[in-house]
Amino acid sequence: MDKLHPFTRSVSHIPLPERFTYPFHYTPHPLCVEAAEEVQRYLVGCEGADEGKMFGVLVVRAADGTVGFLAAFSGIWAGSYRHAYFVPPVYDLQEPNGFFARGERELDALNRKVRALEEAPAFVACRQRLEAEKRQSEQELEALKARMKADKARRDYLRATATDAASRAALIRESQFQKAELRRRKQAWAQRLAALQAEVESYEAEIRQLREARKRRSAALQQELFAHFRMRNARGEVRDLCQIFADTDRKVPPAGAGECAAPKLLQYAYLHGLHPLAIAEFWWGCPPKNELRRQGCYYPACKEKCEPILRFMLQGLSVEPNPLQTNASQGWLELEVLYEDDDLMVVHKPAGLLSVPGKLDTDSVWQRIRQSCPDATGPLVVHRLDMATSGLLVVAKTKRVHQNLQAQFLHRTVEKRYVALLDGIVRQPEGEISLPLRPNPADRPRQVVDPVHGKPAVTRYRVLGYEPGGRTRVAFFPLTGRTHQLRVHAAHPSGLDAPIVGDMLYGKAADRLYLHAESLSFTHPVTGERLTIEKAAEF
Repeated sequence: MDKLHPFTRSVSHIPLPERFTYPFHYTPHPLCVEAAEEVQRYLVGCEGADEGKMFGVLVVRAADGTVGFLAAFSGIWAGSYRHAYFVPPVYDLQEPNGFFARGERELDALNRKVRALEEAPAFVACRQRLEAEKRQSEQELEALKARMKADKARRDYLRATATDAASRAALIRESQFQKAELRRRKQAWAQRLAALQAEVESYEAEIRQLREARKRRSAALQQELFAHFRMRNARGEVRDLCQIFADTDRKVPPAGAGECAAPKLLQYAYLHGLHPLAIAEFWWGCPPKNELRRQGCYYPACKEKCEPILRFMLQGLSVEPNPLQTNASQGWLELEVLYEDDDLMVVHKPAGLLSVPGKLDTDSVWQRIRQSCPDATGPLVVHRLDMATSGLLVVAKTKRVHQNLQAQFLHRTVEKRYVALLDGIVRQPEGEISLPLRPNPADRPRQVVDPVHGKPAVTRYRVLGYEPGGRTRVAFFPLTGRTHQLRVHAAHPSGLDAPIVGDMLYGKAADRLYLHAESLSFTHPVTGERLTIEKAAEF
């Protein structure tokens, strides 16, 4: 077990976790933090450490009671699936004599055949000749039609002035001859082009057959690969990826499934009799192009590839409950009413309380308002705040008021001000951030910046001051209301490059997310009065 690393610094003062980490929403256990720092010290100076990669650590207990850790990286790193310090892949795609390498060589051979046919001089010449003939036919027929049009105008004039039957008959014969000639020329060109088209299609048919063969071989190879990823769990059960994903909505494993750090770590632990205690994954190196990852920050396991796999692999372990599916508020988080009349309310939502019910009908602002105002109609909650965000929410008591307020939000006549504490120094005293956002379907609820497919997201900001520990207090004025807009605009390198303190998705965990909606200004839907409600942040 050369992959089991001891802690170089004493960890005897750190108690072992009572349950294994819930990998999709967690705060890293102190032992995982210690292990991650050991891996990060190892990475300094390693070849390829700057390329950017997700790494993982698994704290384990050996049969003799020794506590140590395993390390892994996701996918391929520095051109290889194997590195001495890290656990091996579940299946090594680079094994030279393995089925996958042989299959890839077959696919490469098919690719070469396709390219050779596509670039064959005879095929290229035939295709060029076809295009040239098409252009020539179009030009000749257009010229013939133009001449016929001019001749028709001439004949029309002559018919109007012709006095004898012979002249009129000659004009009719000329018209019939030209129409017949146009038909003959069209038929002649159609025959010539059809012959060339058939020659081109004979080449294209062969290319299509090769492409279809390549597609079938690639799909079969992928399925065979998934069958070689035989994952284990703590009960000693074994399932391949095809069996694991058969019970999901997508049915088929996505490309790269089983190659992430977490499955690698658990697989190695089970195979070598090591008991998993806690896990954590962190990013190291340059950030990826399409996702917001920061060096040294911890991230949950991805949903698309890892959730079905880990759901199986964790069976037999005592795992922490999903904090998002437990009633975290437990009724002790107070919902303060700051304004109320017969038409609407403005309440202060504390951090940790949902705006609307979750999948398991957990505690929320909506439910509390429904209980306190049983006669209220309509959807109630006009807009939302993230569970981790505190601040002001508007609640409508009637459907008409709800529609009016939603229209104000839609037309951006509602003025909103947030205050946040950022992990970093923002030098520019004020400015505007415009970074289009869209969901990351492979890793919900994370959002990504996408200039092509993202929806417009605009935020104005103003620096309020600087605080110890390299932190900046800012005021945010969102002009749009995209999901996680302020969080991404704060953390992204093209934004403020300073994540909000406590942002577990885009920065580092803390005791809370330091983001608060402190002011709302809107027009009362019934009275027409402009209302401004404020509630200072508690941080």
